[in-house]
Amino acid sequence: MNTQTPTGDDVTQRRDSKPAFSDNLFERVLQRDNILKAWQRVRANKGAAGIDGMTIDEFSAWAKSGHWKRVTTELVTGQYQPSPVRRVEIDKPDGGTRQLGIPTIVDRVIQQAIAQVLTPIFDPDFSDNSFA
Repeated sequence: MNTQTPTGDDVTQRRDSKPAFSDNLFERVLQRDNILKAWQRVRANKGAAGIDGMTIDEFSAWAKSGHWKRVTTELVTGQYQPSPVRRVEIDKPDGGTRQLGIPTIVDRVIQQAIAQVLTPIFDPDFSDNSFA
């Protein structure tokens, strides 16, 4: 059985003994270590810029200039709105095209941070034969 999750964690190893649905679940998403790990994974993926045009190389300077603090405040207060995805068509090997939606780097970091907290909670409940 593969115990490696999409976020790179081993689901057989829970890192803490806190209940999965404790009051601080959102706080865990926003913890500095979790955000840094999320950023490292997004950066390693080397994806294209989203609709805002920000590249992987530009994100660190953007975040350090105070913008990430604003995003965190918006997340905590419920004011954050994800950006629309940038639509791109790619060619399929057998002909035709496939539509992709490319999120902004900021949204990818947030998505990854959430996945890193939720995947170890929910993944053990899913079937090993489910790939959707």
